Amino acid sequence: MRFLQNVQFCSSSRKAKILTVRLSSPKTTGIYQIFRGLKFEPDAEIGQKGMLYKGLISNIWLLLAFLVVVLLVQGCSSRHVSPDHHYTPIKEKTLARMGYTIQAGAFSKVENAARLTDYLNRQNLDAYYFAYRKGLYKVRFGNFLSKEYAYREAEILKAMGAINSFYIVSPSEYSAAKERKYGKKYLRGELVKTAKTFIGVPYRWGGSSANKGFDCSGLTMAVYKLNGLNLPRTSNRQYRMGAYIDRNNLSRGDLVFFNTSGNGKVSHVGMYLGGGKFIHAPRKGKTVRISSLSSKYYRKRYSGARSYL
Repeated sequence: MRFLQNVQFCSSSRKAKILTVRLSSPKTTGIYQIFRGLKFEPDAEIGQKGMLYKGLISNIWLLLAFLVVVLLVQGCSSRHVSPDHHYTPIKEKTLARMGYTIQAGAFSKVENAARLTDYLNRQNLDAYYFAYRKGLYKVRFGNFLSKEYAYREAEILKAMGAINSFYIVSPSEYSAAKERKYGKKYLRGELVKTAKTFIGVPYRWGGSSANKGFDCSGLTMAVYKLNGLNLPRTSNRQYRMGAYIDRNNLSRGDLVFFNTSGNGKVSHVGMYLGGGKFIHAPRKGKTVRISSLSSKYYRKRYSGARSYL
């Protein structure tokens, strides 16, 4: 298979079993391709800090790689952070720009796009689906330093039967890459335009069944990443990053946070559209929609806002 052409086997009769392990932390997101039974050594960076390894790997290292995977914690409300007067901010005020991304699939049914997204997220690949155009959904995932690394990962997934055809999205294709030419107002407008394409879509992060609910922070992450801005996955990190914005100074594209759980901690996030409106993925059984910040429910539960531009 093509993705094994550059691998030298210790024995011509030995078959390599491939395991993909993705590590994710506040400072590191990467892919480790482990070729069981082969020696490995540092080869190249993937993602922000990831490295592709080849060759023989000891059982101890393999075990450690598996253990790191358990760091993955998903869900909009599974991680909470207290409102503004309690939270511990992260130093970064702006977001890193996206590198090369893999785009796969062309689904007429959103359930199928959600199913592929669910599978890729179980591999810790930060996948998200979106409406490519009316009646057609596609999936994007990954963040790679070069087109070569993105292509290599896509070929591996294709050989495993996870995806079929794919397309590598270049950083220059994102709206964020055009900010210098057109300004922040343009980029904020593109964020709003992208967010509105999700209206009415049953956006799900962790499953292909509506019974598993919808994920607010997965939606905001998708909107930002589709425009080339690497917004973190969880509402916890989204809330702790960026710059504090007073409610009276909100701009389009800012994120607004709420305490909907009643425990004094942030548990919901949406994106401000202007005119006192925001777009969000509500509780399970609901589709992505626009709501008013001045409504009694959200006015009482408002916790703060962040800007990343």
